[in-house]
Amino acid sequence: MIGVVTLKQALIKAHEANLDLIEISEKTDPPICKITDYGKFSYQQGKKEKKVGKGQKAGEIKGIRLSFAISPHDMDTRAKAVEKFLKSGYKVRIELVLRGREKGLTEFAGEKLLKFLETIKATTPIKIEREMKRESRGLTMIIARA
Repeated sequence: MIGVVTLKQALIKAHEANLDLIEISEKTDPPICKITDYGKFSYQQGKKEKKVGKGQKAGEIKGIRLSFAISPHDMDTRAKAVEKFLKSGYKVRIELVLRGREKGLTEFAGEKLLKFLETIKATTPIKIEREMKRESRGLTMIIARA
């Protein structure tokens, strides 16, 4: 702890110690600096960032895939899985896969996807992150907990 010194004095002290002058916080007046080895400082910063990142979830989006000819029981099972994902804090990407001639019946498939959403809404409040969108494989949408 040296105290408040001019920039020139700080650079001279760092040069005498054969170390680097590193600015820690620029938002304060005067800015806070540290005389230390830059390589060691950057290594420690990298370790801190990795430690912070470990506590976060690996993926924020979970996916559920429905087929065109899904049975009502299977739809209920998938709805329970979606509810579990939403309660855990994930966003859910719902994908209704269309194959062959099914691609011509997108309106019917859209109704089926909306019916699936209604079964979820009955037990869990949701908000739609991304509206139903037609993609090459079928229909997709992203929902999250409200």
